[in-house]
Amino acid sequence: MSHITYGRTLEVTKDAMGAAIAAYEEDRNEDYCVKVYSDFSEPDDIPVPLLFRDEKDMPEIETLALDHCKGKILDVGAGAGSHALALQKRGKDVTAMDISSLAVETMNKRGVQNVIQGDIYAYDGPKFNTLLMLMNGIGLVGTLDGLGEFLVKAKNFIHKDGQIIFDSSDIIHLFEDEDGSYLIDLTAEYYGQIQYWMEFGDLKGDKFDWLYVSYPVLEEYAAVAGYKVNLIHVGDLNHYLVSLTLIND
Repeated sequence: MSHITYGRTLEVTKDAMGAAIAAYEEDRNEDYCVKVYSDFSEPDDIPVPLLFRDEKDMPEIETLALDHCKGKILDVGAGAGSHALALQKRGKDVTAMDISSLAVETMNKRGVQNVIQGDIYAYDGPKFNTLLMLMNGIGLVGTLDGLGEFLVKAKNFIHKDGQIIFDSSDIIHLFEDEDGSYLIDLTAEYYGQIQYWMEFGDLKGDKFDWLYVSYPVLEEYAAVAGYKVNLIHVGDLNHYLVSLTLIND
C-alpha cells in the first residue's frame, strides 16, 4: 500500500466531506448526512453510506464507467474509495487520489492499495491510461474557462492513447418555467456554474465553484483542446457518461 502527496490538501477544520467519510468509517452510523448548500437551490443531503457502496449497489452509469477503464487508472476525487476498490476487485491497476487527508486515511483503512493525497493540478508523476472522474467529478474544474484549462493540463496526465472518463449533467431543467420556457439570463455566467458549500455536524467548509456542463458545450471545449468525445451512456435528466480521447496528429 503506497501513499504519495502532491500539492495542497484541504484544511481538516474545513473538510466537511472528509470528516463525514472518516466518521462513518469509524462507527458506521447509517444516519450520517452531509448538508449541501448552493447559490441556486434549497439545501440537500448526501447520505454518507452512499459513498461506501459496493459495485452491486452502484448505478448503471458508474458500472459502465468501470467497464471502460483500461491500463493504469487514476481515480480522481476518489472520496471513500468505492470505485477504486471495485476496480481493484476486478484486477485493475488503479490509484486513488483525493485532496482530503481524511478521505485518504479512510481509503488506506478500507484497503485501497495505491493512494495519492493532493491536488490533481499539482500532479507530476507517471502518466496514466485512464483518468476516472465519477459522481460529476469533472465539476471540480469550477467554470467553463476552468474546463478548457483542465483539458489542456490533463494531457500531462495521460498517455497519447489514454482517455478521460467522467459523467456530467445538463441542469437546464432546473430553470424550466411552467409554460416550458427556460428562465436563463443570457448575459450572466453559464447556468451550469454553481457555488456550493458543505456542512457535517458543526464543521463548515468554504464555498467552492462546481461545473455541470451540457453535452454540446462539452463537445465544443473538447474540440478546442484537441479531444474527441465518445458518448457512452445517457440517463435521466440529461445525465451522461463520456470518454475523451486525444486527437493525435
